[in-house]
Amino acid sequence: MMWRRKCAVAVAGTVLSGSIAFTGVVGTSGVAGAQPAPPPPTTTEAPFTTPNTDSCPFTSSPAPAIDLSEAPAPGSTAPTAVPIPESPVGGDKLGECGVVLPDGAPPLPADIAASGWVLADAETGEVLAAKDPHGRYRPASTIKMLLALVALDELDLDTEITATAEDADAEGSAVGIGKGGKYTNRQLMQGLVMASGNDAAHALARQLGGDAAAVSKMNALAVELGALDTRTATPSGLDGPGMSSSPYDLAVIFHTALQNPTFAGLIHTETVEFPGFPKDPTIPDDQNRPGFTLANDNQLLYNYDGALGGKTGFTDDARHTYVGAAERNGRKLLVTLMGGEAKPIRPWEQAARLLDYGYALPASTTVGSLTDRSTDDATPDVTRTPSAAAPGSISAAPTATDTESDTTDRILIGAVGGVVVIALVAGAVALNRRRR
Repeated sequence: MMWRRKCAVAVAGTVLSGSIAFTGVVGTSGVAGAQPAPPPPTTTEAPFTTPNTDSCPFTSSPAPAIDLSEAPAPGSTAPTAVPIPESPVGGDKLGECGVVLPDGAPPLPADIAASGWVLADAETGEVLAAKDPHGRYRPASTIKMLLALVALDELDLDTEITATAEDADAEGSAVGIGKGGKYTNRQLMQGLVMASGNDAAHALARQLGGDAAAVSKMNALAVELGALDTRTATPSGLDGPGMSSSPYDLAVIFHTALQNPTFAGLIHTETVEFPGFPKDPTIPDDQNRPGFTLANDNQLLYNYDGALGGKTGFTDDARHTYVGAAERNGRKLLVTLMGGEAKPIRPWEQAARLLDYGYALPASTTVGSLTDRSTDDATPDVTRTPSAAAPGSISAAPTATDTESDTTDRILIGAVGGVVVIALVAGAVALNRRRR
């Protein structure tokens, strides 16, 4: 049977605050005295609390988009949710929606604003603790790790390309490449990882066959790695139809990327010289743009003892996402954050607190694994419904291409007892393969 995420009741609290009206003071002579300065207005903002995911709100899909970034192109339809594996990838405990801690673990640090996160050993892949690890969230620019891995596998880092206007005009964050500028793929990778440059992402994707081809290769790699909650829609991490990942998947991708010496070196680089680009002859009085010093935008690298680096991300729909890693006393840990806010502390600071928490746990601690691939990525024909104790959880709709296949196969296999039944089983299996 397909695993059901373990949900608990989420109780929402309401904070009420009042206001006090102040009047002027009247002097004893009957003449109004000086009015005191009014007090500062009282706030109606509720105090910070870590988001509660016990009711499994993101089992199959991220929260609804707040803008039109994921609207499908005219004439196309939005993709269905990414199929849910039959069993939780990484181990049964990682199928839980709330906080997942080892037995006897101390309380978690305060001020963790991320809805979902994973803390893991960056070498062994053992998961030390997590929160909603398989919840579906938007990855924002952290998905650039997938693009980096594809590019590192397929492109020559010493090849020099000339940037196009389309590269330079890519939407979103930019490292600052310009039309006519000449850049090696190594420099584009620096701009991609250190400054989250969407312009660099476009230039790399162009060499991989264009945005659609690059996205296809990224998604294929995600499946190969066992990141089965992930579907990227853009090379850069900008939101698009069907965009999805999870804290567990980002941890799997980051764990893999850290094993690549070039990637590990890129995220650990604090500053590097980056090329400028020539003036545009079609623009009157345009000037050549000089080169500049490119600084890594990941503050963990500068402020955390033993930091190895990481990757930042943000969109209006994804909110803050983050991955980071560090090494202390020969022990490397990584952390991923999704669906977060930059308050009460910044995402890198939240990551730092979780890393500190991880270093205080015994090295043998585990609640799951990033390297466990023992799962069937097919989706059975069942509709997962909320438990009675979790009215806020989301059901996953059946997948049309798998209709009745798993249930039928189990019934036929259970009835094996003769030649006729064996023939029926073989026929059913053949039919199911044609459907896929």
